[in-house]
Amino acid sequence: LKTGFLKWKPDYDSAATEYGKAAVAFKNAKQFDQAREACLREAEAHENNKATIPDSSVSMTMALQEMQRLPEAVQLIEKASMMYLENGTPDTAAIALERAGKLIENVNPEKAVQLYQQAASVFENEERLRQALEMLGKASRLLVRGRRLDEAALSLQKEKSIYKEIENYPTCYKKTIAQVLVHLHRNDYVAAERCVRESYSIPGFNGSEDCAALEQLLEGYDQQDQDQVSEVCNLPLFKYMDNDYAKLGLTLVVPGGGIKKKSPNAVQDKARGPAAGGSHADEEEDEYSGGLC
Repeated sequence: LKTGFLKWKPDYDSAATEYGKAAVAFKNAKQFDQAREACLREAEAHENNKATIPDSSVSMTMALQEMQRLPEAVQLIEKASMMYLENGTPDTAAIALERAGKLIENVNPEKAVQLYQQAASVFENEERLRQALEMLGKASRLLVRGRRLDEAALSLQKEKSIYKEIENYPTCYKKTIAQVLVHLHRNDYVAAERCVRESYSIPGFNGSEDCAALEQLLEGYDQQDQDQVSEVCNLPLFKYMDNDYAKLGLTLVVPGGGIKKKSPNAVQDKARGPAAGGSHADEEEDEYSGGLC
């Protein structure tokens, strides 16, 4: 980096190489503070050389991870992803954002959601829809896990729209189930019903087992029939979804305490008492006393 009479400009390329070697040596020696400092200097040299920082950001992240300084590591990865975008390598930028999300997911789920959504946007802009869906799926599950249900409903709708665009209709059905469970946990029966109604436009949905199960679920919820709701939510169709959505089904409680509504005849029989019940039984017995013929 030094300049002199015969050397007017610093050699940033060679300096970056040497700082990278130093960072690896410090990391192997478990001297993570020095490794972090060497990585920062390597990154600065790359930046001054108008180049990307492919290795220094990764090494720096590993050093900070060993030091349990995850927020700082994530911040540096975000900075690296911006540089990748500026240098025309969006795929690498998205992968860096995904790596940051995984790193922070258990410590700061809200930040992880933001990183996954950013990665999804980058992939979507590059028309890599399957990778975008993977990132959106991670964000949706984290939102459900954190009970941020309003945001989860929007994220699931985004997923479903892309799955419909790439004509992956069976997965659209599963996303509809997840949407309905989220809406019912939000106590928004109207939104859940509208979600099913709109899904009739998806080829094959009407008449599928997913559609039939959702209609039974909504019917039980509307009639405050906890038994029917629980029965539907215990179907393999619901139980073998992603854990976060399966839990929504298993913990779904209908309003009004989940008391099953009794038919008017049953209520009247109960009001008449045991005698009334006995006379009704006698009538049935007399009716068939002569045999079915």
